[in-house]
Amino acid sequence: MSSEPEAPRSWLERLSQALLGEPKTRDELLEVLREAEQRHLLNAEALSIMEGAMMMSEMRVADVMIPKTQMIAVNRDDDLQTLLPLVVESQHSRFPVLGEDKDSVDGILLAKDLLAFALKQEEQTRFNLRDILRPAVFVPESKRLDALLKDFKSKHNHMAIVVDEYGGISGLVTIEDVIEQIVGDIEDESDQADDEAFIKKFDETQFHIKAITPIDIFNEYFDLEWSDQDFDTVGGLVLRAFGHLPKRGEAVTIDGFRFKVLHADKRRIHLLQMKKLPTE
Repeated sequence: MSSEPEAPRSWLERLSQALLGEPKTRDELLEVLREAEQRHLLNAEALSIMEGAMMMSEMRVADVMIPKTQMIAVNRDDDLQTLLPLVVESQHSRFPVLGEDKDSVDGILLAKDLLAFALKQEEQTRFNLRDILRPAVFVPESKRLDALLKDFKSKHNHMAIVVDEYGGISGLVTIEDVIEQIVGDIEDESDQADDEAFIKKFDETQFHIKAITPIDIFNEYFDLEWSDQDFDTVGGLVLRAFGHLPKRGEAVTIDGFRFKVLHADKRRIHLLQMKKLPTE
């Protein structure tokens, strides 16, 4: 009697089989995962996502937050005629609402909550921003990203205001900022397609740099004269400095700039965190 053909095992079942060696540390687990990818038990994208999820336990809110100087916020006393152009131009869905000063956030404005007032003329006469504020969530700079993501999911929040050790406003962080550390840079239809899209500034010393950033654009932005004779992109230049294809979390210093790999796969680097080091 012929037997039924065995159904092909899923990649999860095959990965479980690969993990029977019971790695004792996270580094050992990463090595098992990378070996599994080399043996085609999972693909490069799945490996990158797993590495990103594991790295989140080492990253803090301060590593990914949008600094206060870059926040697009509104004032609690703004009228509808002031708010609507700002919302349309920025194309954001949520805005911190400032109170008496810049270190006082009274709540969060959802752009969709303005629709009823924008569409009905009679509603505009009784508009008061304070009536439609949503509660603001505050998190410390030191909070781990994996813990923040858990809070976002359980409490159904998409934005949190970041505070420093003295209670002052440091910036804001969104659920998209956190998820990007796992799956890589997320671009939507409202993202800019110009040169500024290559470089994201967090403060005067910290930036996120796409590896595909042309060196001439990088030079112009930072007023440098790095050669593009051997490499066309920042990723290629950083790759040469490493001397090997780096994994997520590895870092290298080039001429006073520290580059840390935020997203990479077995073929190339995708996203870098760059920090200007203090000059001696």
